[in-house]
Amino acid sequence: MPANFRHFRAGPDPAGRSWRADLMWMQTAVAIRHSDSIDVKFLLSDGSARIERVVSLRHPDLLELSRKTGQPVTDPWCCRLAALHLTHMIETGEDFEKTLVTVEPSHLARYGEALAGA
Repeated sequence: MPANFRHFRAGPDPAGRSWRADLMWMQTAVAIRHSDSIDVKFLLSDGSARIERVVSLRHPDLLELSRKTGQPVTDPWCCRLAALHLTHMIETGEDFEKTLVTVEPSHLARYGEALAGA
């Protein structure tokens, strides 16, 4: 887990690149997409390219994870979960071509466990 979820490095990606990730914002997606989720936007740079990625965390999934782990749903917790998924996307290439990615409950559970053990 990156020590600082606001600014961190991730990689290498499948092409061998390392990416700098900067948190841009976090907001309730109901306001912009009519979705019951939290969207966390990152700006990524590999030194030559700059791209944006939005990691979406479904509110019902967050509530279930919160219930299981005892971790209250807070802004920093949501940002850390999103940072873990972004790192996963970069390192595996999974869904990396997509601008908006919704985290599956199984991934979210894995990230929740990782944060609880940290």
